[in-house]
Amino acid sequence: MFYHNKRLQYFTPPEKPDPVYAKKMQELIGGSFGEMTVMMQYLFQGWNCRGPAKYRDMLLDIGTEEIGHVEMLATMIAHLLDKAPIKDQEDGAKDAVVGAVMGGSNPRDVIMAAAMNPQHAIVSGLGAMPADSVGFPWNGRFIVASGNLLADFRSNLHAESQGLMQAVRLYEMTDDPGVKDHLSFMIARDTMHQNQWLAAIEDLKSEGFEDVVVPSVAHEYGKNEFAYQFWNNSEGEESAQGRWAKGPSMDGKGEFQYVANPQPLGPEPNPPQPDPRLHGTPKDPQAQGNGSSAPTVIQRKTISS
Repeated sequence: MFYHNKRLQYFTPPEKPDPVYAKKMQELIGGSFGEMTVMMQYLFQGWNCRGPAKYRDMLLDIGTEEIGHVEMLATMIAHLLDKAPIKDQEDGAKDAVVGAVMGGSNPRDVIMAAAMNPQHAIVSGLGAMPADSVGFPWNGRFIVASGNLLADFRSNLHAESQGLMQAVRLYEMTDDPGVKDHLSFMIARDTMHQNQWLAAIEDLKSEGFEDVVVPSVAHEYGKNEFAYQFWNNSEGEESAQGRWAKGPSMDGKGEFQYVANPQPLGPEPNPPQPDPRLHGTPKDPQAQGNGSSAPTVIQRKTISS
């Protein structure tokens, strides 16, 4: 069960409307590393968690916080779009390239195309949308919830690292004190969440969970002579200087080996010839009408009423 507190976790309104920046800020809501992604990712990981109770509780704590972050950003976007003066939109349309492409179109069309996301006016009525900065709708395929906490926490660390970087970039794209203050809070929370996942990964290891996802099964199923080889597949051998090229493997089950000139282990590909009924391109066109390669005649039956 979830409750909604009418007060935002944090909010500072912008000093003035900015529809162009509102378009950019959509990335933090509906982008592949936006708040909708981490919100759904953490909630589904929590709902599906079969591990120790503290991990489930932590996941649902942070997932619920991310719901609030979506609300904060949606509120900010609404303020950035509210009563946006036409002059601001015209300033955003002063682009020689855009003007050349539009080639004498109605000035208002140029304004809408260049300065703001037209869907903010047409679809959402000057409100936020579950979409990214170019209007691509948020997609549930962005989220990771595998049931393996180590794999999931590493994905969470990746998501928070990317999200934090994007928030910092957006911070540097505005001079509005209100927007900067608002983003500074979100940057701080993303910093905490990035550290949180590092701590959670360390916590899993301290409880005896393996450092590598399903290492025992992987060691049993895998061709272990290749399991710890680093293959140099490019010019130069600078990669030989890395930790991944020598010494004990991270799972403690092998020794890293650097292969300077790896050779292919399989034959040249020779895919099966296509079924003639599919009208593909066989290796030998003469074979299509001869012997066993002759096309199969597909009988059509007429069903009478």
